Amino acid sequence: QVQLVESGGGLVQAGGSLRLSCAASGSIFSIKAMGWYRQAPGKQRDLVAEITSGGSTNYADSVKGRFTISTDNAKNTVYLQMNSLKPEDTAVYYCKVVLTTYRRVENNYWGQGTQVTVSS
Repeated sequence: QVQLVESGGGLVQAGGSLRLSCAASGSIFSIKAMGWYRQAPGKQRDLVAEITSGGSTNYADSVKGRFTISTDNAKNTVYLQMNSLKPEDTAVYYCKVVLTTYRRVENNYWGQGTQVTVSS
C-alpha cells in the first residue's frame, strides 16, 4: 500500500556531487520521519541522515558538513544532497520513511536502494 521510489544514484569522481530523491506514495496518513541509510558490501546498513516531520535533522558524523537532507512535504519526497563525495561514501543508499497509514498503523518503509559509487 506504500511505495518508495528512489533515484539519483550514479558514478562520480571524488569531490563530485549527487542528489538523491525518494518519493513516497500510497495509503499515507502522515509521515513521521524520512531518512537515508547506506550499506557497503559486507557491511551493515547505517544511518546517513534523517529528518522528522518537525524539521529536526540528524546526520552521521562522517557526512556532516557535506550532505544535506531536505523534504518537499507536498510531494512526500525526501532528498539527499551529497557534496564533496569521498570513495568511502560508496554504498547502496536506501530511503526510509516512518509513516502512519490510513489504518493508523505506524511502519518503516524502505526504498529498493540506489547505488552510489565514488571513484578516486
